[in-house]
Amino acid sequence: MNTTKTMSQAAREKAGQQLKNSIESDHFHPLEVMSLFRRWPRGPVRNITYTLILNLMFAVGFTLMAYVFVRNIKMADFASIFGENLIIANVVGFSFWAVFHFLGPLMRSINEKPFWIITLSYTAIGTVIVTASLWAFAFFTGRNGMANWIGSREQVFTSGVISFLISLVLAIAWKLRSEELTAQIALAQERERAESSERAAVQADLRALQAQIEPHFLFNTLANVTSLIHAKPDDAKRMLEDFIAYLRATLATTREERTTLGAEFAMMENFLSIYKIRMGNRLEVHVDLPVGLQDASMPPMLLQPLIENAIKHGLEPKVEGGSIALKGERSGECLRISIVDTGLGFGDEPSDGIGLRNVRERIEKLFAGRGGVTIEENQPSGTRVVVTIPYSATN
Repeated sequence: MNTTKTMSQAAREKAGQQLKNSIESDHFHPLEVMSLFRRWPRGPVRNITYTLILNLMFAVGFTLMAYVFVRNIKMADFASIFGENLIIANVVGFSFWAVFHFLGPLMRSINEKPFWIITLSYTAIGTVIVTASLWAFAFFTGRNGMANWIGSREQVFTSGVISFLISLVLAIAWKLRSEELTAQIALAQERERAESSERAAVQADLRALQAQIEPHFLFNTLANVTSLIHAKPDDAKRMLEDFIAYLRATLATTREERTTLGAEFAMMENFLSIYKIRMGNRLEVHVDLPVGLQDASMPPMLLQPLIENAIKHGLEPKVEGGSIALKGERSGECLRISIVDTGLGFGDEPSDGIGLRNVRERIEKLFAGRGGVTIEENQPSGTRVVVTIPYSATN
C-alpha cells in the first residue's frame, strides 16, 4: 500500500501540529472545546475561573457516582460528601493545572503523540498528582486515617481511576479542539488556493484583454501615423510619441496586480491623445483627478475597455463627434471613476461586449461584491459609466 502523503496532507498535518503546540504554549483550557468558553481572551484570571468551573463539574460528577454506586448513603450526608468532593476536586484540579502549566516542553512532546498515548501519559502523571494532592489534603486537614490510606493498593487504584477519568476528559477536549482547528486550517488553505486560482484567472483575463486590444489598436494607430507622415508630420510625430508612452505604460502595468489611479489616468491620457489626433476637433477630452487620489490603488487596465467603448460606439459614429470626461473621486470608503461621453449612447440595447464583461468579472473576482460598474444615459446625449471599487492607498 502506498503510504506516501500528498503535499497538501503533509502541510495540513504540519500546520495542525504547529497550532496544537501554539495552543498548548498559550495555556489551552479543556473548557475551550465548547464555543461558549472561547469568547473570552486567555489570561490568568480566565484560566483560574475556568479551572474552578471544571473542578465543580468533577465534584458534581463524583458525588453523583458515589450516590449511584455506593449504597446506604443518606440524603443528610449528601451535602457533606459533595463538600469534600469539591475541596478534593479543587486541590486535584489546580494541581493538574499547575503541573501542566509548568511542564510546558514535556506536555508539548506528549501532545504530539496518538490519542491513547496522550490519555495514558496523562493518567500516569495524574496518578502522581492525585496521590500527592490527597496526601496534602489529609495532612493539612488532620485526617490521619486518610493519611494512612495514602500509598495503599486501594488508594493507588482509586487515584488511577480518578486520573484516568480526568485525563480522558482532557485528552478528548484536546483532540476535539485540535481537530476543529486543523479543519479550520485546511479550510483556510483551500480558500487561499481558490483565491490564488481566481487571482491567476484575473491576470489571465487581463492578458487576454490586452491581447484583444493591442492588435487592432496597434494596426489602426500605425496606419494613422503612416497616413499623417507626409500630410501632417507634426501630428504623426505626436501620435507616435503618445503611442510609445502608452505601450511603455501598458507593458509595465499588465505585469503587476495593482497600479495607481494616477498612473492609470496618465496612461488613459496617452490613449485619448491618440484618438484626439485621429478625430481632431470632433473629440474633446476632459480629465479630472484630485491630487489626493493620485496614489489610490486599483487594478490595471480597468478603464481602457470602457473608454474605448465610449469612443467606438458613441463618439466616432457621431458626425459632429462630442466630448469624453474622465473623473476620479472618493465617496466614503469607495473610489468612484466616471467616464461620461456625449456620443450616441447605447440606445435601447446597452452594450455588453467582451471588454465590459471583462471589467465586470474582474471587479467581481477581485472585490467579491464590494464594487461594480453602472451604466446610465447621459443628458442630453451619450452614456455615463461609473466604476466603483473599495478605496485603498498604495503608501
